[in-house]
Amino acid sequence: MLKILQARLQQYVNRELPDVKAGFRKGRGTRDQIANIRWIMGKAREFQKNIYFCLIDYAKAFDCVDHNKLWTILKEMGIPDRLTCLLRGMYADQEATVRTGHGTTDWFQIGKGVRQGCILSPCLFNLYAEYIMRNAGLEEAQAGIKIAGRNINNLRYADDTTLMAESEDELKSLLMKVKVESEKVGLKLNIQKTKIMASGALTSWEIDGETVETVSDFILGGSKITADGDCSHEIKRRLLLGRKVMTNLDSIFKSRDITLPTKVCLVKVMVFPVVMYGCESWTVKKAERRRIDAFELWCWRRLLRVPWTARRSNQSL
Repeated sequence: MLKILQARLQQYVNRELPDVKAGFRKGRGTRDQIANIRWIMGKAREFQKNIYFCLIDYAKAFDCVDHNKLWTILKEMGIPDRLTCLLRGMYADQEATVRTGHGTTDWFQIGKGVRQGCILSPCLFNLYAEYIMRNAGLEEAQAGIKIAGRNINNLRYADDTTLMAESEDELKSLLMKVKVESEKVGLKLNIQKTKIMASGALTSWEIDGETVETVSDFILGGSKITADGDCSHEIKRRLLLGRKVMTNLDSIFKSRDITLPTKVCLVKVMVFPVVMYGCESWTVKKAERRRIDAFELWCWRRLLRVPWTARRSNQSL
């Protein structure tokens, strides 16, 4: 039943959501957004433009979706009434109780939050978040990065939103618009986890009495993005993560009950994907290429228990 509803709802989600939204959509993933932001930063450097980013963090985004507002939003987004009616039926009369050290509380109605683990929840949240961005007027806003005749001022994945602009004032204007529209539907920005980053000069920001943290890098979709756009920091980080995974597999590599082909497969499916995640968007210099090659050889030597002191060439491995 849920899969049927998902298939029907997804048709409207794909129709309503813009290209900048990548979460929970077929053929669009975190690596697409990583590549997009690196490409945008590269173009900004090419044309010698400053670029300002704001990585928005919502406080318990999925748990704060107001059910009544959700049904109104679905109607405004063009979702058929019969489909909305089925969804409302799923969320109707939900109750919960809390177990404490002194017993359980009285049962109470649940009026917020999409269902955890439900395959429909990502679709519903995508539409909820899109409603916020539309009302904030991001698509019509002049603020943003102008590339190839197009204005780009945000990239989104699930509840993660990255705003971008060519000036600090433009970025702050975008952020405040999103903040206001988010609060209208019950979502609040977590100012302590919201970060700003810029390739140019940046002043201190205060929102609701809290200072927004200024950083020189942030993690987007699992990849480290730095203000200077240099990929070497991310490559070093990935190699360190790969070494950690390789070290954790030591007990398996020492086992005589596991065949060598199986151990090789483990390295290929558990270690190399960690290191090469997001590599499609890397700008690799000669020094980094040598580090990556050296890491691969280190993996095979560790797997085969061949020390560096052994007189054995890399080719023979």
